[in-house]
Amino acid sequence: MEKEKNKNWPEKLLLPTLIFLLLLSLVFSLGLGRYPVSAEEIVKIILNTSLGDRHDPDDVPWLVIMIVRLPRILMATVAGMGLAMAGAAMQGVFRNPLVGPEVAGVSAGASFGGVLAISLGFSPLYGVTLTAFVFGAGALVSAFFISRLTGSSGVLGLILAGVIISAFFGALMGIIIYLSDPAARLPGIVYWLMGSFSSATYPKMALMAGATLIGGVPLLGLSWRINLLSLGQVDAEALGIKVNFLRWSVVFCVSLIVAAQVAVSGGVGWVGLVMPHLARMLVGPEHSRLLPVSALLGGIYLSMMDNLARSLTTQEIPIGLITAIVGTPVFLFMFIKMQTRGWSDD
Repeated sequence: MEKEKNKNWPEKLLLPTLIFLLLLSLVFSLGLGRYPVSAEEIVKIILNTSLGDRHDPDDVPWLVIMIVRLPRILMATVAGMGLAMAGAAMQGVFRNPLVGPEVAGVSAGASFGGVLAISLGFSPLYGVTLTAFVFGAGALVSAFFISRLTGSSGVLGLILAGVIISAFFGALMGIIIYLSDPAARLPGIVYWLMGSFSSATYPKMALMAGATLIGGVPLLGLSWRINLLSLGQVDAEALGIKVNFLRWSVVFCVSLIVAAQVAVSGGVGWVGLVMPHLARMLVGPEHSRLLPVSALLGGIYLSMMDNLARSLTTQEIPIGLITAIVGTPVFLFMFIKMQTRGWSDD
């Protein structure tokens, strides 16, 4: 008994440690940039602002921290948390570690909405964000409709519907890009598609946080049901789990998170694929532990990737490129590993 307690104590410290590292990464990120700010000054500015103290409008450190960096870093962190949790949930529901949170075609729909809004000259805050979100939600509804129309309510039907939706919106997006003004619109479209948090604002951050909260809390509540799916569909149904309803519920929550992320920051891939694997190495496959650990790791990871995006060179690098460079080797490793063990057919 004593040995078991000693064995479990590092796992009990994992969540507090990750929360501390997340806070540490926030402070570090706030101080990083062309205008360096000390950790002591960062904490002082945030505390004073939270307490309602008045600030000098010409106070450069306050402007840098509260107006420029804080909304961006919070948005990157929340996006990373949401994508990593969504990826872990999807991998658990589909019993496949190579499934990502974009499986229902939501990313393609949201990307098309953003490209359309940019090409039409909509405002970055309401126009691009809301249009991308609406089309992302529309892609989800379309995937549901196609899956039901074919009489399929299982995983394969949803995946194939997502492929169809992604291909359709990808074609429409290509047409808009081809017809866009190469001087006025095209650079903005291409940059947005590659992903960036440079246009972060508090309203955008609030949208991302709200969608992550609405989608993430039910995922945490469904974690024990997702565990039962690892037994297989037949066994899970024998234990009273409505498998198809559970899968659709998880897909809806995940799609909400993904649509909001794409709407506010463009394409940021691989986070929902890579971070759940790292979390699984730390806490195993039990989803009541896996989901929160994945979320914390995702928040730390994406905030650090954003730091690289804005500090590696004098010109900011789109964060989607950096996450792809890091995520591709991991995906290749998992693909080879899965091929040697064989794919699950459930």
